[in-house]
Amino acid sequence: MAQKIELSNGRIVNVPNFDVRIEQTQNELNFSYQGINNDGLSERFLLCQTVFDYERSAVVLGDGFQMLCQTTGTAFTPTPVGRCPDNSSTYRIYPPRDPQRYYNYMVIESSSGYALFGFTSCHRFAGYFEFEHRDNHTLVNAYLDGENSHPQDWSSNQLESMVFLQGESLSELYTEFSRLIETHHPKRDGVTANAPIGWCSWYAYYADVKQQDIVDNLEAMHSDLMALEYVLIDDGYQAFMGDWLTPSDKFPSGIHSVIQAIKSKGKKPAIWLAPFIAQPESQLFQHHPDWFVTHENGQPLKAEDITYAGWRCTPWYILDTSNPVVQEHLTLVVKTMREEWGVEMFKLDANYWGTLKGARYQSGVTGVEAYRMGMEAIAEGAGDAMILGCNAPMWPSLGMVDAMRVSDDVERSASRFEQIAKETFYRSWQHRKLWQIDPDCATFVSLSNQATDRQNYEFHRDALLACGGLLLSGDPLPDLTPFAKQSLSKLILRHKHTQQAARFTALNLHHAFLPVTEHNELHCLFNYQQPGREVTLTSDHPVYWYDYWTGERLMNEPTQVIEVPLEPGLSSRAIITSI
Repeated sequence: MAQKIELSNGRIVNVPNFDVRIEQTQNELNFSYQGINNDGLSERFLLCQTVFDYERSAVVLGDGFQMLCQTTGTAFTPTPVGRCPDNSSTYRIYPPRDPQRYYNYMVIESSSGYALFGFTSCHRFAGYFEFEHRDNHTLVNAYLDGENSHPQDWSSNQLESMVFLQGESLSELYTEFSRLIETHHPKRDGVTANAPIGWCSWYAYYADVKQQDIVDNLEAMHSDLMALEYVLIDDGYQAFMGDWLTPSDKFPSGIHSVIQAIKSKGKKPAIWLAPFIAQPESQLFQHHPDWFVTHENGQPLKAEDITYAGWRCTPWYILDTSNPVVQEHLTLVVKTMREEWGVEMFKLDANYWGTLKGARYQSGVTGVEAYRMGMEAIAEGAGDAMILGCNAPMWPSLGMVDAMRVSDDVERSASRFEQIAKETFYRSWQHRKLWQIDPDCATFVSLSNQATDRQNYEFHRDALLACGGLLLSGDPLPDLTPFAKQSLSKLILRHKHTQQAARFTALNLHHAFLPVTEHNELHCLFNYQQPGREVTLTSDHPVYWYDYWTGERLMNEPTQVIEVPLEPGLSSRAIITSI
């Protein structure tokens, strides 16, 4: 018979495998392996299960293994939020014919309130949930991806921990979930620091960025752009993927001299790198082919063999971060950038590829564990600099980054603005609890090959206003319009008054609320390709109501209630109160 456990909140959880030992603390279960055999732990190791005791129409939200994946809908009709589900033909983390997986955590919004099932640790194994539909009931099964590793090769017998929460307040469940996660993965100091504000080169110049582009934008950071503090040199500065200390010929003076120019203007230099990959032309791969993850036959593993190949300079080979020599290499690269160059923030991209499954230097080390070894080596080199994760595996990054990109890449289009807003809002509860969220760059200026309408840019800035987090302009600063400058100015003002993310009280993401000061409260309202409607806002006492962006007073006298119209289609409003 299965082990049956009753949690403090009354939920019954069954553990079918007697090779698993359980320690219970109220509603959290800590699992360890106590089997005597050495069989490989499968990619579908059933940890426990519980009954899905909610109506069929209950809304379900689940995370993905990698940044670009989240899933909503219901238990019976899952709907991807973004472009790149884990089971897509691109990422191939698991087969599309398999049941839908909800990695890391799953939230259920039903008529009786909210439930949150989540993994509170991710040291060695990724955890995920699936629904199992039987004739007259549905189960929620919790699995570990054991990566077919063998227990006798492990450094310890610890598995992972998980919690089952329920209540009437979604924000309270997220707060409790965050607290439990921190007991397993203490957050880095930068998580509660002031959010970086600055400029990033990628969405202005992409990989064609040149040394002069950095200089031109640095020169534009005066007058009404003085508040932009960081200058992030993104992808395109390096000679090859993997050779991060060697500049391309587009940077004839070298990156070190450009960084010195940034510092001479009183700004903070930041840099992009994809630490776990290398292209075949790189000196890193040419000189050290034995540093890379291989197939079982010893041949170097290309990312495209098992997952998304990468967005440029492919094929990508994957550094084996279980190898101490590779760890030393990563520490040295980042330490050089930090101590000799003066870099103050590292944007680490393509982090997901650091978890890919293959043959490694150390047997028994999973992809998740190897990735965390690599991140520890990077942190050693970074010292007190900020670490931003991007294109990352979400839960394997717990405790490893100060900030985390939580959405797809921004693009100047209505569909992408809507997509990344939803992706960010679903993860905004993580802000300053697990990491600072990065909603990606603020883009308010159209390019020759990428343009959209003013209403869509207004939606984009309202989304940024609601979520907070990192605020980096992605536009060419010399080309900023008055609208773009005013939008940045008002976003920076919001950061000055509060670093918190606005709180959504329901999974429909229609209304976010944020106390800005003792006397001002912010309401952000969103329509997602829906008919026009009137939204009723209330206050505990009579207040004046203003449009956040224009300062227009919406009622002549203080009131406790106001009706705010929302336009049809993709639209939004930002309303602030004043006593």
